[in-house]
Amino acid sequence: MSGGISASIASGRLRAEGMGEHDRAIPFLNQDFEALHLECLETGCLFEDPIFLAEPPSLGFKELAPYSAKTRGVEWMRPTELNDDPQFILGGATRTDICQGALGDCWLLAAIASLTLNERLLHRVVPHGQSFQNDYAGIFHFQFWQFGEWVDVVIDDRLPTKDGELMFVHSAEGNEFWSALLEKAYAKLNGSYEALSGGSTTEGFEDFTGGVSEMYELRKAPQGLYRIIGKALDRGSLLGCSIDVSPLLVRFSCQKHQGVSKTCGWCEVCLHLVKGHAYSVTGLKQVDYRGQTERLIRVRNPWGQVEWTGAWSDNSAEWDEIDPSEREDLHLQMEDGEFWMSFQEFLRQFSRLEICNLTADALSEDSLSHWNTIKFHGMWRRGSTAGGCRNHPSTFWINPQYKITLLEEDDDPEDDEVACSFLVALMQKDRRRYRKQGQDMHTIGFAIYEVRSEQDGTNVHLKKDFFLTHSSCARSETFINLREVSNRLRLPPGEYLIVPSTFESGKEADFVLRVFTEKQSETEAYVGVCIVGLCKQFNVFFYFYNLFICSHVTNSSAFQDMEISVHELRTILNRVVTRHKDLQTDGFSMESCRTMVNLMDKDGSARLGLIEFQILWNKIRKWLAVYRQFDLDKSGSMSSYEMRLAVESAGFKLNNRLNQILVARYAENEAIDFDNFICCLVKTGRSFQQLDKEGKGIAEMNITEVSPGYHSCTFKEGNLVC
Repeated sequence: MSGGISASIASGRLRAEGMGEHDRAIPFLNQDFEALHLECLETGCLFEDPIFLAEPPSLGFKELAPYSAKTRGVEWMRPTELNDDPQFILGGATRTDICQGALGDCWLLAAIASLTLNERLLHRVVPHGQSFQNDYAGIFHFQFWQFGEWVDVVIDDRLPTKDGELMFVHSAEGNEFWSALLEKAYAKLNGSYEALSGGSTTEGFEDFTGGVSEMYELRKAPQGLYRIIGKALDRGSLLGCSIDVSPLLVRFSCQKHQGVSKTCGWCEVCLHLVKGHAYSVTGLKQVDYRGQTERLIRVRNPWGQVEWTGAWSDNSAEWDEIDPSEREDLHLQMEDGEFWMSFQEFLRQFSRLEICNLTADALSEDSLSHWNTIKFHGMWRRGSTAGGCRNHPSTFWINPQYKITLLEEDDDPEDDEVACSFLVALMQKDRRRYRKQGQDMHTIGFAIYEVRSEQDGTNVHLKKDFFLTHSSCARSETFINLREVSNRLRLPPGEYLIVPSTFESGKEADFVLRVFTEKQSETEAYVGVCIVGLCKQFNVFFYFYNLFICSHVTNSSAFQDMEISVHELRTILNRVVTRHKDLQTDGFSMESCRTMVNLMDKDGSARLGLIEFQILWNKIRKWLAVYRQFDLDKSGSMSSYEMRLAVESAGFKLNNRLNQILVARYAENEAIDFDNFICCLVKTGRSFQQLDKEGKGIAEMNITEVSPGYHSCTFKEGNLVC
């Protein structure tokens, strides 16, 4: 896991620097397209990717493994070797450019086909200006959203072929190569071509947009689904559908069976719909048919052929009763695998609809609100944060926990229920890359619990007893081995805890938890959900590991024994304060950090455990706010006057003499910097802890026990009175 943790550290550092937005995509594996392209032009050499080699391992590891039957005779050829006039995009990218080859990635191709319906989205993934004519150097690049950030993937244009034909995705025209190159870039991102075999269309949708997907079982389709689909299409959302593989028998009149009503499975036998196959939804239309409105839906097979042959198919009799001009507008006689069918027939034939919302309000009818996305990066680790689902009551509580507060109910005059809408999406990271090692997607889900801070103590990680005595108030509909599980939920205003988990305990993975919250456009107030705090208590080490610890302590034992030493604490705190440019500080000394460890250490180990470090961190955050508040001139340091106000605000009431002594002790050049301010409060708190032997909250001390001097002081209810 060390490599994955190192990658997390690098990713966290880049995110902190503003990288990962689409206009600042992170170079995948540190390959900079512009620099490599320029180098190739200057040397006159066509690019050969040293990372994703034109060799058998890039094809796969099982059915496409080196020396397997399916990879014999494979040659890697450039489009310039395959065609006399290769084009990157010819006449605009269209759905006919995407014909499936000998790879089971119809889910991906269905997503690409939907992407072509929105040119703006397409060119976020397929950057402008690439061609085989202008500045051609055998190098191309594509951009994908990956777990909260955009990455730029560089490839060479050597493509796997057999007998002079592309093995995998290809265009109907034969000389257009953007889709084949896009597929190669996505294969590189996931480790190999074979890693793309099998999946959910929503996975491709999200990686092309950074949106959030929702899934509908069409046997239980909600009312108004037709309007939902229309609204999604109008907003540029991507839609896919599929038919379950499980046998499903129906009765219908079948011309191929001579009009005799016969029980048979729909699919290749009669209606030419394929089970276990991903399709794209590309359009809706209402037509006047026999004096009534008929609702139609347009679907596309990424194979580029094999179409629906039932009612409203290309040559069906229903079209004869439609106005000829309208019939022409609907593009009949399409030979690219695209077809129309009635919406009711669509609900009967297909099992599942997937919609990727580019903005999470795509399904909120007539909503004018905007949505805010909160992302939490976390991880499950065996023995520490991989507790499994509620079937494992002894370990469920160790899973990461995230707190949300629903502040204000939905503003819907037609809904009498007092509830707040929000959407939770849990995604596991990089699982396709582990297929070579025989691993795949974990089965994941989440549960949500209502909590009360004053009763349940949600300022700390909730323990086993809480979950043994409380039932979840909401959860993911199912635990499933997909990359992402998402649900749109409605709960009354209140405080809630989200607990993401794998189904089995001890399963290790990194994940992203996204919460989509609605916010009024005309005010700063949240309408749906307000995230008020992330309960990182049990996962706090990994949080700081990802964000703050520098490379020289990557192999530190802190994240092996789950404790932090004095040296490691100093590294963390100094890493933190260097990010706050408004603070004057020379950094925390070993002496200061040793005092902090002694203050919080309850078991005498001279190291900080999970909860001990969380409590200390909360204190430092509180004192940081106080320091900034009373740094009145915003100089980054404090004067003696500012110091006195700040110390009193922190809970210590000092007389003039004691204030003078503390300033003399901690000031440098008549100014107190941040680390000295923290040290002052920590040492004073340590003295109180040692002297309050009976735990009554009152301690008598003389001034030498705080700092040099002779006055006696008393702590009462957290205040130091001298």
